[in-house]
Amino acid sequence: MNILIINGSPKGKNSVTLQTSNYLQILYPEHHFEILHAGQTIRSLERDFSPAAEAIKEADLLLFSYPVYTFIAPYQLHRFIELLKDAGMDLSGKYATQISTSKHFYDMTAHRYIQDNCGDLGLRYIKGLSADMDDLTLEKGQKEAWEFFEMLCWSVEHEIYEPGPRSYPSVEPKPVLVPEEENRAKEGDVVIVADFGEGDPQLQLMVDRFRAKFPKKTRVINIQEFPFKGGCLGCFHCAVSGKCVYTDRFDDYLRNEIQTAEAIVYAFTIRDHSMGSRFKLYDDRQFCNGHRTVTSGMSVGYLISGELSREANLQTILEARAQVGSNYLAGIATDEEDPNGAIDKLCAKLSYALDHKYVPPQNFWGIGGMKVFRDLIWVMQGMMKADHKFYKAHGHYDFPQKQWKRMVAMYFIGFLMFNETMKKKAGNKINEGMLMPYTKVLEDARAKTCI
Repeated sequence: MNILIINGSPKGKNSVTLQTSNYLQILYPEHHFEILHAGQTIRSLERDFSPAAEAIKEADLLLFSYPVYTFIAPYQLHRFIELLKDAGMDLSGKYATQISTSKHFYDMTAHRYIQDNCGDLGLRYIKGLSADMDDLTLEKGQKEAWEFFEMLCWSVEHEIYEPGPRSYPSVEPKPVLVPEEENRAKEGDVVIVADFGEGDPQLQLMVDRFRAKFPKKTRVINIQEFPFKGGCLGCFHCAVSGKCVYTDRFDDYLRNEIQTAEAIVYAFTIRDHSMGSRFKLYDDRQFCNGHRTVTSGMSVGYLISGELSREANLQTILEARAQVGSNYLAGIATDEEDPNGAIDKLCAKLSYALDHKYVPPQNFWGIGGMKVFRDLIWVMQGMMKADHKFYKAHGHYDFPQKQWKRMVAMYFIGFLMFNETMKKKAGNKINEGMLMPYTKVLEDARAKTCI
């Protein structure tokens, strides 16, 4: 096969992810491999996409290679996919797969993003390899890499691939009505981070209605207007000081103009199964905060133009973002059915959350994600000094081996449960003992109610 490796990493040939493809290239000399450093040369490809188009035309298989950045592929690969779609090439009959490296933090949403876009392009998609950053240095990881490639070749030979996307009739967005804003003084500070691209009047109307109906002060930041000098480079320059290597001062802008607000409402139009490349650029550049949940406790909301109900992966990403950051997701208003009612409900829920400082506990997506980060930062504390300091200060190092009292108690309960003699003597007292702390809570609640 002619295999084109589309390297989405901004590090080019120095990409850790790319080394897996290099390894496979050595093991399988019967195949012809070519590398397109799409992430590193994205600015050049924006000016002239023809070198990429020519390489894609000659390929039998496109292999997307990238590190996972904030739930999805890096901004640079997002932008490449936009350019590829704009080129209007006929890719039917070609195969596609992917290799990613990460610490398995929401790698499944990144892979689904690539799969969905391969479906849009008419590619025959074969499930890819999601590897840990260190896997290739281990025998187990090397075995997994070549086993993946063997499976890939077998799948191509037998024409076995994932089913393409289902086609749905397009649904026109519903009209948004903007009432006159009440002439009264407002307090508070809610920032709306919006991606007003070209031809986004619908999103502008949604933002206008939200601002008219929301009972607190709002302000809008259009990320299209910020002079970004580029996407996150994954250079870890910010790991020690928290200062980004770029001189566009986005890190200061983020901390002083956005994260100081009481709440954040994000506004965008769905593009290519995500929030679009510009929003991904904004998201990736937030890595100047490292893995620190600096907006913990803040409420967030979304104003989205597009058919979100058909984007299960994007729905997962939006909820997971809030869960990992320990933010209350007050709501997501779209223009699919009743945008006016949806926006009004978002206003009401967000207002309630701010008035009552409501922050619900995290679910599996939040707790599981933070445990991945906890272990990562603990191991890499020598390099990620800012993250390590933050995790220590906020009690994120909640390793289970620290809970020695609970562990001892579980040994005692285990002894009672698995010793038949003791079990008969204890009878139902084991269950009663387990309920004692809860009984005390209920008694205290009754006492307070009586008062």
